[in-house]
Amino acid sequence: MLVQVIHCHPLIDSYNHMLFQTIITVLEDKGHQVAATDLYREQFDPVMSIIERRTYYAARYDDTMVSAHTALLKQVDGIIFCFPHWWFSMPAMLKGYFDRVWGPGIAFERDLAKGSIRPLLTHIKLFGVVTTYGSPWWITRIIAGDPGRKVLMRALKPMCGRRVRSFFLAQYDLDRSTQAARATFIAQVRARIARV
Repeated sequence: MLVQVIHCHPLIDSYNHMLFQTIITVLEDKGHQVAATDLYREQFDPVMSIIERRTYYAARYDDTMVSAHTALLKQVDGIIFCFPHWWFSMPAMLKGYFDRVWGPGIAFERDLAKGSIRPLLTHIKLFGVVTTYGSPWWITRIIAGDPGRKVLMRALKPMCGRRVRSFFLAQYDLDRSTQAARATFIAQVRARIARV
């Protein structure tokens, strides 16, 4: 299986980057082909261009500036995102990736008359998320309503169709976590990725 692992964190010595490397290693050890995408190391530009915005709902979305990313998205069998939640949301660079790469004609088709969209990434069999939050789970989920998870699992995952397998692994309260807690979460990530 060809699995794209998309990472979004500015520091290569971060715990998040360690999670990214863990995911890649386990996938490769299990015989999967991995397309590692490190948005910060690639210096991905999250800013939607004027042309991209003007053509977003035109007859054809102009994805020329991100064509390598859209071409890969059309090929992969699975996709796993690894990133931190900041202010209960994904980093701006990752949001820009979705805005620019998961465009019309690529991730979905829009029927303006019916007010509906049809998913186009139905070849993707796996949609996974490995993420961290600085806040405790109860603040993230009860007080804030877990907006980051909702965007990923209710808006983006459906672009992969109804049959996509999915998982969402989160480590909460990272700002106060111990080395033991971090090691336990990495073990959970290893175990889940090993089942891909």
